[in-house]
Amino acid sequence: MHAPTKSHWVAIKRILRYLKATSFFGLYRTRASSLSLHGVINVDWVESIDDRKSIGGYIVFLGTTLILWKFRKQHTIARFSIEVKYKALSDGTVEVL
Repeated sequence: MHAPTKSHWVAIKRILRYLKATSFFGLYRTRASSLSLHGVINVDWVESIDDRKSIGGYIVFLGTTLILWKFRKQHTIARFSIEVKYKALSDGTVEVL
């Protein structure tokens, strides 16, 4: 801060260019859209034959606006497809609450 070098100025300029280029990004809502909060889960049980782990995740909407999403490979091996669905459902519920 007291003695910035050329590399510091290059980094600052890069950050400012990024902020200027992405200033129009955001969550846009219309007046007509509701404030209802709802989520959807999706699970692909035993997707990978090599490690037998499933991929699960959830998305959360506020009205019609997507506000949260997460999909990942499960850390544990599930024995039943319903077990994977409950795990994705509980992860999504924790995020909403």
